Parts: sequence; C-alpha cells; structure tokens
Amino acid sequence: MQRLVLIFIGASLMWSGCYSFRGVSIDPSVTTYYVEQFTDNALNAQPALAQRLAEDLKEKIRTESRLVFNDTDPNIEFKGIIVRYDVTSEAPQPGETTALNRLTITTAIEYINNVNEEKGWKKNFSFFFDFPSSQDLSSVEDEAVQAISDQMMEDIFNAAFTDW
Repeated sequence: MQRLVLIFIGASLMWSGCYSFRGVSIDPSVTTYYVEQFTDNALNAQPALAQRLAEDLKEKIRTESRLVFNDTDPNIEFKGIIVRYDVTSEAPQPGETTALNRLTITTAIEYINNVNEEKGWKKNFSFFFDFPSSQDLSSVEDEAVQAISDQMMEDIFNAAFTDW
C-alpha cells in the first residue's frame, strides 16, 4: 500500500508542471502566446466581428492558462479567418413558414506551435444560435454572437491545450 502511495505522489510531482485537473495540458517550455487579428472573409458579418473574436480568444487564454501575451516572439500563435456568417431557416412548419432561424459562424483557425512544430494544426470551428423566426437578426445578434463566440473559444482552447 505504501508503495502505491509513493508511486502516486511521484507521478503527481512529475505531472505538476504540465497538467491540471481541468484537463489543460501545456508544455512547461511554452510560456507565451499571440493571437493575430482575425480576417473577415464572410459576407454580411458585423464589421467588428473579426476583432471581437480575436479579443475573445486572447481573453480565454489569458484567464484560463498561465501563458503571457507576447507579440514579438511567442511560443504559440493563433491565426483566424471568419469564413461563414449566415442565417438559415430551420424547423419548417406547414404553410411555407419556419419556426426557427439559425445564425452560424465558422472560423478557420491555424495553431502554430513554435516550440514543437508537430503540434501545430489548422481546423475549422463552427457554432450556431437558434432564434424564433418572429424576431429579426438585429434584435438577437449581440446575444447570438456572444453565445457562439463563447462556445467557439472553448472549442479552440480545448483543441490547443487538452490532450484528450
């Protein structure tokens, strides 16, 4: 029994530099990050959406990791392009009407790991927000963009910093 406890303590000490119980796994040699201003290639997107998403990602990393923002020589970098921003009709009803509209935002993210190039990747991240067809987009747009951004930042963060 003592041997098992010693093994557990030793393993805990070994992982203490790069693992937390939240699932975040960041190499101890990675200390800095940079998020480049996103590019907006989507039609009809809010003019400030690219800046908002980049700032949301910076904030997510700043508050949920030990990494420090550095724009001169970062260990890891994120580049993003907004590739889709559109509203579609969902949940058709009799009489050629729909019950819901759906705002979908898709971003193409490039994660560059300057410490370990093999860990870099390019992926698309997408999320949506449904709202009643009786409302127009402008009345729910701020709430929708916030909900979509929150989920996409969580997904991007998890893709970059968890080894599940």
